[in-house]
Amino acid sequence: MTPNSTTASGSEPFAADLLRGHTDTIVLSVLRSADRYGYEIYKVIRDATGGEYEIKEATLYATFRRLVKDGLAEAYWGDESQGGRRKYYRITDAGRAVFERNVRDWTATQRIINRVLDVKGHIE
Repeated sequence: MTPNSTTASGSEPFAADLLRGHTDTIVLSVLRSADRYGYEIYKVIRDATGGEYEIKEATLYATFRRLVKDGLAEAYWGDESQGGRRKYYRITDAGRAVFERNVRDWTATQRIINRVLDVKGHIE
């Protein structure tokens, strides 16, 4: 699991550093729809970006620990009948509130940057 610095087609590079600062929000977003285990969260993020971005395993598990420590997510062991037990994560009410605030902050920041850069709906 590594961040790619180019698109899946190998064309335009993107700033993976910009995404790294939003890892908590990205994981909380995935957890909004359902409880999920670690590798499943990784796959959802990878698939949602068309393979353009993959979070490193160490980064992802550090994010899980931080979200649980901060009360934004809860961890519990699943009850799998086949294979090894999996640790699942669920978003808390506090996590939902932080997610919503972070999305508002991101939207406001994006609007300001677009104005400063004189971007008028020409983003692909």
